[in-house]
Amino acid sequence: MGKDTVADIITSIKNADIHKKEIVRVISTNITENIVKILLQEGFIKNVRKYHQNNKYFLVSTLRRHNKKTRKGMQKTILKRLSRPSLRIYSNYKRIPKILGGMGITILSTSQGIMTDREARLKEIGGEMLCHIYTY
Repeated sequence: MGKDTVADIITSIKNADIHKKEIVRVISTNITENIVKILLQEGFIKNVRKYHQNNKYFLVSTLRRHNKKTRKGMQKTILKRLSRPSLRIYSNYKRIPKILGGMGITILSTSQGIMTDREARLKEIGGEMLCHIYTY
């Protein structure tokens, strides 16, 4: 766990998906709570609970298993980190990319909080693109 909490949560979810684990535990911050809330709303996570241990708060998330088979095998959830501390990527609301024609989501950090690409387009605000999430 480093100082980049967004990269920590993305890496934790990727590793759990690769190793077919259902439970992910990450340190609770405002950013991670908002990202997990978006993942819960979009259906990538089944449920979330917050607990306290050794003067730290943690979020325990249960991942949703995609049992749908494709030609190549089981369906996978892909998370890609876009903006990072050494290279920030900002976008106007008109230039936010649609992932798989709207099947995936982009999570943005805007002046009105962390939100999905659809919400940012509706509110007509841009921001820093944090990550892409989609299932194939």
